[in-house]
Amino acid sequence: MVTSPSSVPRLVVAAPSSGSGKTTVATGLMAAFAARGLAVSPHKVGPDYIDPGYHALATGRTGRNLDAYLCGPELIAPLFLHGARGCDLAVVEGVMGLYDGAAGEGELASTAQVAKLLGAPVVLVVDASAQSRSVAALVHGFASWDPGVRIGGVILNKVGSDRHEALLREALESCGVPVLGALRRAEPVKVPSRHLGLVPVAERGAAAVDAVAAMADLVVRGCDLEALEALARSAGAVPGGSAPWTPGSPSHDHPSRSVERRGSKPVVAVAGGEAFTFSYAEHAELLAAAGAEVVTFDPVRDERLPEGTRGLVIGGGFPEVYAGELSANEPLRKAVAELAYSGAPVAAECAGLLYLCRELDGQPMCEVLDATARMTDRLTLGYRDAVAVGDSALAAAGTRMRGHEFHRTVVEPGAGAAPAWGVRAPVRRVEGFVQHGVHASYLHTHWASEPGVARRFVERCRTS
Repeated sequence: MVTSPSSVPRLVVAAPSSGSGKTTVATGLMAAFAARGLAVSPHKVGPDYIDPGYHALATGRTGRNLDAYLCGPELIAPLFLHGARGCDLAVVEGVMGLYDGAAGEGELASTAQVAKLLGAPVVLVVDASAQSRSVAALVHGFASWDPGVRIGGVILNKVGSDRHEALLREALESCGVPVLGALRRAEPVKVPSRHLGLVPVAERGAAAVDAVAAMADLVVRGCDLEALEALARSAGAVPGGSAPWTPGSPSHDHPSRSVERRGSKPVVAVAGGEAFTFSYAEHAELLAAAGAEVVTFDPVRDERLPEGTRGLVIGGGFPEVYAGELSANEPLRKAVAELAYSGAPVAAECAGLLYLCRELDGQPMCEVLDATARMTDRLTLGYRDAVAVGDSALAAAGTRMRGHEFHRTVVEPGAGAAPAWGVRAPVRRVEGFVQHGVHASYLHTHWASEPGVARRFVERCRTS
């Protein structure tokens, strides 16, 4: 029976560190519960775009992010309730180690903070491959570090044998934290990685389906699903009496009545396909709530923009992997350039920025921006505080937003004559490009934190 979103049963899957097996366990749990006929709401702590794709495959529902840095702690519960509407159970995959958050910001954006904001019990996934009795000290430390975090159980991962499992369980008997599962090492659940993490679902096709099925099988064979579901159902109402976030509500910048009277909905084309897989579901919802008709297109395969396109959103992804295919699609590159030079609104983030450059790794791109892009060995990663330097189709001058950078490319120059953002981190600098209707930047932002940007963008689509 579907429960009220405010009291939906829920679990947070966390770990002492990255690489412990959170994604395997969380995705496997989602798929296992869904196979039991439950409507499962999938969530991911932090700015990660790739894991939610596997979550969506496991549950048949949109994977959603919960990022207290990008959106603010006050939006975590409302965004969770929005995603969990109509569901029987929610599984939230953590980020990094349980207590790791934004650098220098204490618990902000950590899995622990999100668990407390949701009033959700935590299942700790421990890589037990190189320890036995020491596991008790590790679990005791994590369980006692913050009294506000309720660790409701442990899942032991990468267990070597029955004897190894017996030693681990014996050591944990004195901790007071129940063992809810023990998973053996398993090759089929491994997901290939490259320079920015796991390979996205959209690029793997049937192999991704098989991987998720293997994760579910591993969890079903090694975990006590009844105990895990009971733990999820022990969570009460979400603290604070929050209502679900609603992209079209008056409190979230609903489009004005004057906008609704002005005729047909402007078409906003959103890049998708294998090369552009990074997007937050709330962006399309906000655009639709602001009065747009949102249509997805594939820059690798589609030779034309959707009929009637008045605005363009090009999010993140892996254009460096598909540079040859993107370059070969000359008709679409020209169509994008024509739209941009007409003054139509174009919002581009990271991969979108690269696509708008003259070239990427020597391959011709859209030539909208007088800049070149290339791959490097250096990873640029981290949260950023940003302020809009000037007016653009996306933001008014002075608009403050928080963003996230995650790339191994460099764009030269890094900013145009009219930059997109002034950024503080780790040194103050300007970044990105504003020209005609284009706003292009490396920064990934979450528009739920500033819903007015979607309304402004659609308004510009109507009037450009």
